[in-house]
Amino acid sequence: MPDLGDLGVVETARLATSGERSAREVTDEALARIDRLDRRFNAFTVVLADAARAEADERDAASARGETPGPLHGVPVAIKEEIDVAGCVTTFGGRSNTTPVTADAELVRRLRAAGAVVVGKTAMPEFGSFPFTESEATGYTLNPWDVARSPGGSSGGSAVAVATGMVPVAIGGDGGGSIRVPSSFCGLFGLKPQRGRVSTAPHPHLWWALGVVGPLTRSVFDSALVNDVIRGNLPTDLFRADGDEPFVGAASREPGRLRVGWSLAVPSLGVRLDPVHAAAVLDTARLLSDLGHDVREVDLRYPDPSLAFVPQFFAGIRTEADEVEHYDRLERRTRQTYRMGGWVGPRVRDRALRRTEAYSAKLNRVFDGADGVDVLLSPVTAHRPPKLGIVMGKGTFRSSLASLPTITYMVPWNVAGNPAASVPCGIADDGLPVAVQVVGRTDDEATVLSLSAQLERARPFPRWTA
Repeated sequence: MPDLGDLGVVETARLATSGERSAREVTDEALARIDRLDRRFNAFTVVLADAARAEADERDAASARGETPGPLHGVPVAIKEEIDVAGCVTTFGGRSNTTPVTADAELVRRLRAAGAVVVGKTAMPEFGSFPFTESEATGYTLNPWDVARSPGGSSGGSAVAVATGMVPVAIGGDGGGSIRVPSSFCGLFGLKPQRGRVSTAPHPHLWWALGVVGPLTRSVFDSALVNDVIRGNLPTDLFRADGDEPFVGAASREPGRLRVGWSLAVPSLGVRLDPVHAAAVLDTARLLSDLGHDVREVDLRYPDPSLAFVPQFFAGIRTEADEVEHYDRLERRTRQTYRMGGWVGPRVRDRALRRTEAYSAKLNRVFDGADGVDVLLSPVTAHRPPKLGIVMGKGTFRSSLASLPTITYMVPWNVAGNPAASVPCGIADDGLPVAVQVVGRTDDEATVLSLSAQLERARPFPRWTA
């Protein structure tokens, strides 16, 4: 019988649906892997062993009654700390909340309705403020490829849980690269979906126009399947995406001949691109040319996103901090960030949202007209995964400076709202994964998924082994 730690979402669901393994057996194996591995990596904040076993038993009972299994039948899933799971405290990576929530977030409800089994919650920095999973409440989460290095963040716990095979899929959030950064550092596929593609309910937004939620997986098809399960909106959502093409179909088809633009231009002044990441983009561009695409360098001049991003960053932190039970238990840096953002009132925030629209129109010109491209290829981050402790104990300003090389290529697409994916492309000489970013037109996750799947077939993604 296969080791379930080596299997993805599709294979795990097939085993549980066919009866080769029961949902309870799948869940027990996942819990055993978590018990064996997580003491090394610190990916989980809560393990819901008893609740997960009971939920798996319900899946098996439904199968015994002849009920049609969902597409995620018996699949263990982990949920990032900022997302509500009934019966758990939503900690946002800190100690400021103490009361368990009574209902699942909408996307968790959809996962359960599709047959998934929630096995626990995963570590993040407080409020996801910075792209490294370091928290005074939970300590350091370690990169399995090199435990002296950061797995990135803010969805670092989710990334490590999937990379090590503790679960085949975990849910993260991305307000400035928080799905793509840990995916790139841990060798996973991570899609930031189009703004408004997945409901953020019960919250109307995640960091206003910046944040989205979605899965981290070890394959493109797994990502497509889970995104199809959780996509869609509720009336309370502030943002909505257009387009209804099934992502599973997109990940299953050939992309056709695309116009692929690539650029190494660095969006932020003073940031230098690591040669490893430059080489990854150039190698991928050559591969795409060999696969028959029209590949060209584009003169991409990133507009400065600061007037749109910075107010929304502060507004997002202040919105979440205003809702916690114990403000005095927030980390010192979080309280400092809150005070620094006091100038972002409703009028400033709304002006930033309007600037988001103008910024998106300007940046999306790379896709427009006869000289436009269908997808854009760029680095994910400017530097290699840093050593642990890069922001622990530092204030807001120093943490922001330390984070800039990590988020510089991703923030523009959070402001613009476009779908963007971190696509693994091998292991560098330092023994750590390397990735490239594939960005699509507005509302065009389908092309991103189709092209990413073609890249995966041509150059299989790396797998961590214990």
